[in-house]
Amino acid sequence: MRQFYLIVIFILNFWSLTAQKGLTGHPNWIIKSCYNQGIILIHRSSIADLVKGYPAIYELNFIKPTLGNKLWQTENNLPEVGITTQLIDFKNPAHLGYGLIAAPFIEIPLNQKIKPSRIYMRICWGLSYITKPFNVHTNQNNIAIGSALNQYVQFRWFWKFKLNQNLIFEPGFTFSHTSNARAQVPNLGLNIATLHTAISFRLPSNKTIPQVIKQDSATKVKSKNEIVTFASIGFNQREVNLKKQMCYMWAIYYQRNVRNTHKFGLGLNFFHDQNYLIDYENTGLDPSKTIDKNRMSLNFVYSYNIGRISIPTEVGYYFLAKANADGNIVSRISVNYYAKNGLFIHAGLRTHFAIAYNFEYGLGYRFYL
Repeated sequence: MRQFYLIVIFILNFWSLTAQKGLTGHPNWIIKSCYNQGIILIHRSSIADLVKGYPAIYELNFIKPTLGNKLWQTENNLPEVGITTQLIDFKNPAHLGYGLIAAPFIEIPLNQKIKPSRIYMRICWGLSYITKPFNVHTNQNNIAIGSALNQYVQFRWFWKFKLNQNLIFEPGFTFSHTSNARAQVPNLGLNIATLHTAISFRLPSNKTIPQVIKQDSATKVKSKNEIVTFASIGFNQREVNLKKQMCYMWAIYYQRNVRNTHKFGLGLNFFHDQNYLIDYENTGLDPSKTIDKNRMSLNFVYSYNIGRISIPTEVGYYFLAKANADGNIVSRISVNYYAKNGLFIHAGLRTHFAIAYNFEYGLGYRFYL
């Protein structure tokens, strides 16, 4: 079931970025080959023995520019969207193996002015397949990744230097993360920071870029102020070979739209986690106090919006948490897809002090004030 959810999220992300008028109408296609090399970040001392060298990431990207006939495209300085296939060499073939990646992405210019040298940011969220996950019989050393199929997140900041009409050189910095968010333990996750180099080649085309006569502004926000509420469900695993524990969450936020691409907010989250119930019972707290068996957090959120896709990043504090097994600081990174009527699909990753707790999948609604 978890694999099904991952595939659905991957398809939704790819469809949201690519199924847009103005992409298929653009005559240009870009093929980009990339090489990344850097380090595995040792965020827990227990994974230090897994680091045997400097990992490398090899990429082949297929990219389509936007035309500017959608409001979100001009708001984001005419970004480019595409799909990436990657091979990660963790430099530990015996215990980590290799990572195979397929993921949609968007690359956004950070300055509006078009010039020969330009800074871009990549946002990428998709699937990874790890060839050597933890196995209680054959690979007990890999305490970082407990499942073959995982989610993959990548952020990149890079420069584009135009060499000629069809060739572009791209140096930059990349952060990549893969994990299953504790859906199957062990799962400390793998974080990789790398230096990045790439060559982009624009495939020559005899077709001219069509002129934009009318722009679709359907994604323009209707109000500066909004209330957002959603409910989600997820699961995690406490120990190897134990059954999955369910995680339920309800949230409500006030959000302020600074402009279509940026908004800030403050929200209240209510969590009912079966894993937390075990921690609560193990501490010997009063079982009659029902509210104490749950957790509540106050969260600050910043969202970057790309048309109907919103990417909230938030950090919060559990002000109600009687059993403090994994700390009081909670964070989340999500992808929300908004429909025209205010409904939205939510997919998020909740963490405690950089350790994944669970993926969550849910539905919500946006009320304009």
